Amino acid sequence: MSEAPAALGADAFNAVSLFLNADWVGKIVMLGLAAASLWSWTIIITKTIRFASLNQAANRFEDQVDSGKSLEDVAQAAGENPKEPLPRMLQAAMREWRDGRGRGALNETQTALLIQRVDRALDSTVARESRKVEEGLGSLAIVATASPFVGLFGTVWGIMTAFQSIALQRNTNLTVVAPAIAQALFATAIGLAAAIPAYIAYNKFSTDAGKFSARLEGFADDLAAAVARRLGTTAGQRGEG
Repeated sequence: MSEAPAALGADAFNAVSLFLNADWVGKIVMLGLAAASLWSWTIIITKTIRFASLNQAANRFEDQVDSGKSLEDVAQAAGENPKEPLPRMLQAAMREWRDGRGRGALNETQTALLIQRVDRALDSTVARESRKVEEGLGSLAIVATASPFVGLFGTVWGIMTAFQSIALQRNTNLTVVAPAIAQALFATAIGLAAAIPAYIAYNKFSTDAGKFSARLEGFADDLAAAVARRLGTTAGQRGEG
């Protein structure tokens, strides 16, 4: 009994050995979980960079709008096809404004219709940009919820293999069952390693996406109010579009 651990060797229980010594079902489970973990980390890194970029660009643009420049000057500086959400919202509002004012003097009904058009354009932009910032969250949710169950399947399969080894060899020696049990627990560990970061990231990015969507809504409210003031109306809350 004292020679059993030495016979197995410490290298028999490292990650590479556990994978190589697993059967085809265990290998598929481990590879699938490793791929899911890599996939989720790719999304995590991409979303982290993207949210930082979005908020920095939004801060800079809001500073430009608050600098005292006219909306026309700010829109012109942003270009016709800006990449960031807030400049696109401004361009959408200014296009509706120019189209409405280009038809000449507006009566009260035409003014109300123009404000509604601006509202709809802003609502559409907010909805589209909100969907964009939520991209990838569904994948994180899948990894976070499915990985533990896949790992559990690998665990159950490994335990079954351990019992089969006992039955075939008619030996309950630890050296018989230890490799299969280690492989089973390794599958569980990979499943948790994939699920935990994905779960944390999903909750964080869901909160960040909600905050950014609220920021877009607030900016849209300010734009609609600015257009309403220019048209000589009392700026109230935006219509529901």
